[in-house]
Amino acid sequence: MFTLHNFVLAATALATLNSIVAAKPLHHLQKRQCSATLAVADQSAASMQSHYYDSSSGQYNGGELWTDANTLEDLHNLMLATGNDNYGAVADSSYIGKAALNSGTNWNSFIGGSFDDAQWVILALWKIADYKSARGLDGGPFTRSAAAIYSIIEAQWDTGTCGGGVWWSSADTYKNSITNELFLLTSAQGYLRGGGQTYLDNANKEWAWLSSSGLRNSQGLYNDGLNSGNPSACTNNGQTTWTYNQGVVASGLANLYAATGNSALLTAAEVTLDATISLLTTNDILKESCDDAASGGAVCNNDQTSFKGIWVKHLQYYLDSANDATRTAKYSPFLGSQYSAVVHYGTNGNDDIGSVWYAPSSGGSQFTPESSGSGLAAIVAAAKYGPC
Repeated sequence: MFTLHNFVLAATALATLNSIVAAKPLHHLQKRQCSATLAVADQSAASMQSHYYDSSSGQYNGGELWTDANTLEDLHNLMLATGNDNYGAVADSSYIGKAALNSGTNWNSFIGGSFDDAQWVILALWKIADYKSARGLDGGPFTRSAAAIYSIIEAQWDTGTCGGGVWWSSADTYKNSITNELFLLTSAQGYLRGGGQTYLDNANKEWAWLSSSGLRNSQGLYNDGLNSGNPSACTNNGQTTWTYNQGVVASGLANLYAATGNSALLTAAEVTLDATISLLTTNDILKESCDDAASGGAVCNNDQTSFKGIWVKHLQYYLDSANDATRTAKYSPFLGSQYSAVVHYGTNGNDDIGSVWYAPSSGGSQFTPESSGSGLAAIVAAAKYGPC
């Protein structure tokens, strides 16, 4: 069988050609891509689509709205890097894409009161629009849909509990890290995409609140959320420091830096990025606290298997917006380590990528569309900024 492991060997041999594939993200300078790593990413994406994507429903089998949104983003991030159109039909056939192409979509109903899920959809719609634009196609339905969803989210800003922040859901019971980190990111990036001053005002307002909220602990990591049931006691709830929380805030800060030129935002981002590398890894590889699969213990659920890849993807986005050779050199080796782990420890004989990267899984790795998308994100990020 010609597995991904064999493919890696063949692709690596091609690396000496050092061919350059230029990605054209909407607001960032073109960067060099490692063709050998991108070849592995393409093979991984093909396997994921074959094993998990249901073209009749436009969804991934066993996936959810927010994880499907991340996977769509990953596919289009890949195509922007490779320049090919191998998955060019997926956007329009997907559940999210069909909703964007339908001018009558009720986005309030579509997102179902989940304000973090909604913002993952915004990021997917923007990435699809970037791809469409790069191919001379109309991305308007996707950017307009993203704007419509954003309007719903900004209306959730509330000062009555904890002095600010966006609610996690329409239940208005919880203010958490990921929803507010995403609002920082969508606001700052929305401004860079021409959304207007309100987007920048929202980004500055969000960061002012987030940085004083107590969500970041003394180790430099963001816990899950606040004890917001009592408006007078909005303290860090001490819950899990998931990896994705640490990545999304960094890309949000880098986008705000790109909008304002305030380099202190990058310093704040790297406190958390560096804490992740120091505290949320085993053998220099990202490891979620829920994962003891390699030892035959607990395993992460489907949502949690997505988190590591999201961290790596948002490190890519951080480096895109920071646009600094020294910062790229700082994180490049770590991106290379994640790539090697995904390929050698995370990938099975069927070219599926599992949930365990930090060690041989010994049969404990979970193989799902979420874990495959997570691994794909790590490979694409390494193609852009890892060693080649």
